[in-house]
Amino acid sequence: MKAIIQRVTRASVTVGEEQISAIGRGICVLLGISMEDTQKELEHMVRKILNLRVFEDESGKHWSKSVMDKQYEVLCVSQFTLQCILKGNKPDYHMAMPTEQAEIFYNNFLEQLRKAYKPELIKDGKFGAYMQVHIQNDGPVTIELESPLAATADPKQLSKLEKQQQRKEKTRAKAPSESSKERNVSRKDDPSASSGAEGDVSSEREP
Repeated sequence: MKAIIQRVTRASVTVGEEQISAIGRGICVLLGISMEDTQKELEHMVRKILNLRVFEDESGKHWSKSVMDKQYEVLCVSQFTLQCILKGNKPDYHMAMPTEQAEIFYNNFLEQLRKAYKPELIKDGKFGAYMQVHIQNDGPVTIELESPLAATADPKQLSKLEKQQQRKEKTRAKAPSESSKERNVSRKDDPSASSGAEGDVSSEREP
């Protein structure tokens, strides 16, 4: 699970022409849920978000108070794109939890936030909708959080995807490679045979 926390003076979510949520001072949480996340990661992130010290105290000392200490508001927005893995320049979202499962998980996350804090101070966007998120960042202050699983799962998953891709490339290359050997054998004594890239399997691979 990944979260981008922004300290804000105000933030809101609009769907179409309708504003569905708005907060004043507090934090805006952009949350990306991984397909491997469990209740353990959820509870960890709830604790971290609510206790993150990004506000100053009464004497002006920075990084001293959490959103709960200050009794400020929280705006949560589900954002699966945080689980992006780049393949070249193209985003890949296989690490993101499937939509139906993620919606249940996200609603559970909101419920846990409300139980741990004040329900009326927890706002959210509209899951699965095309949203316009308006954030007035205060500072700016932006903190990236990852659950313990997210911090270790991505490299493994990326390695797994890379190995799968390598196996696919070897499978694609195998057939032309064998046929090219046959052509090379049959043309071994043929002086007119071409020595070009006819049997070069690298030309058949994806860039």
